[in-house]
Amino acid sequence: MPRSVNAVASRARRKKVLKQTRGYFGARKNVWTVAKNSYEKALCYAYRDRKTKKRMFRRLWIQRINAASRLHGMSYSQFMGGVHKHGIELNRKVLADLAMNDPKAFKELAKIVKK
Repeated sequence: MPRSVNAVASRARRKKVLKQTRGYFGARKNVWTVAKNSYEKALCYAYRDRKTKKRMFRRLWIQRINAASRLHGMSYSQFMGGVHKHGIELNRKVLADLAMNDPKAFKELAKIVKK
């Protein structure tokens, strides 16, 4: 009896990967073996960078809070220590947004923290 291979499923699997690699440069978009490797590597990068993104945003928020608190004569650590001491329940994301978009509110917050 001849060997049976499921060409329909194989082709569908290849088409699925090649569809995902549309827009890649050169052979990465249309040569199966190269596209498969690029696609698998891209999935690894996506998984890794979902975690990295959270770290990068936290760093950005800290830099913004630090810059704004230094305008009011405090370092970042002094400011955050005062925020926690006074029981202010605002996270870094909100504090950074206040520092950027509402300097008056941040100034009032800095006054409270300085006490």
